[in-house]
Amino acid sequence: MDKDLHKNSIVIDGLVVSNWSREVFADMRKGGLTAANCTCSVWEGIKGTLNNIAHWKYSFETNKDLILQVKTSNDIHAAKKSNRTGIILGWQNTSGIEDHIDYLGIFKDLGVGIMQLTYNTQNLVGSGCYESHDSGLSDFGRDVVDEMNRLGILIDLSHVGAKTSDDAIRYSKKPVAYSHCLPSGLKDHPRNKTNEQLKFIADSGGFIGVTMFPPFLKNGANSTIDDYVEAIDYVVNLVGEDCVGFGTDFTQDHDDSFFQWITHDKGSGRKLVEFGEISNPLGLQTLGEYPNLTEAMLRGGWSENKVRKIMGENWLRLLREVWGA
Repeated sequence: MDKDLHKNSIVIDGLVVSNWSREVFADMRKGGLTAANCTCSVWEGIKGTLNNIAHWKYSFETNKDLILQVKTSNDIHAAKKSNRTGIILGWQNTSGIEDHIDYLGIFKDLGVGIMQLTYNTQNLVGSGCYESHDSGLSDFGRDVVDEMNRLGILIDLSHVGAKTSDDAIRYSKKPVAYSHCLPSGLKDHPRNKTNEQLKFIADSGGFIGVTMFPPFLKNGANSTIDDYVEAIDYVVNLVGEDCVGFGTDFTQDHDDSFFQWITHDKGSGRKLVEFGEISNPLGLQTLGEYPNLTEAMLRGGWSENKVRKIMGENWLRLLREVWGA
């Protein structure tokens, strides 16, 4: 057995939405994280999103010993080689383009490589998972998907409604992803995906990143890292080990105001969901504990090849295919 399996592996987290700081970046390095999809837009419009990206550009300059911006799969390899964490700028909504499809190209040039079509509720593209009625992918949404395909931006459907997701999976010419979700077969929740949904995206050439966000795990705030591995293995057993990765949804260093913001429609509207206590699984409570995830997979009887795939190789292959580089 490779005693340095985690250290030698490509480790990619499909979703991190932490309170960004040098301390957080240092913890990413402590955990041996090669790259991550880092949220820079949730409810914001174009101005707020540009402000967030400007802050990221400053962070890349002032923390260049810890992080680098990722625009291609080669940048992920460069991050690994230089012992830094590659930052993929990602959106959890398409509100940042407002109603201008041509803005997508501007944000692609700025380094945004992953965009979720909707965040929990209705927008111009389609419906979210907490919307009372899912009308599906709009005509505007189809144009957005076309342009994201052309530009090489990965389409994320994690918080998207079931019908809108189904439409997007069928319509997109490139693979799409649930970057951070859990199976409803282990816990019934509006944010979790049914076996049928998981099989459909996989059978369509798509990808599934399994999250550990406590309210969606079977044992909630009492979960352990082994519960997380169980959830990942549930998905692997359902769709195979070649289209699955992990997307923790780490919210490290955020306070209650952040959770209030993300659980209200557009940040300030109706209350969408009550999470209750949020405590990450024992053994994976901070970004610095990623090596524990590799150890838990091995403890669960996984082969080294399976571990390497889930920890990052599958994500790397998907991103290369969608980005074209």
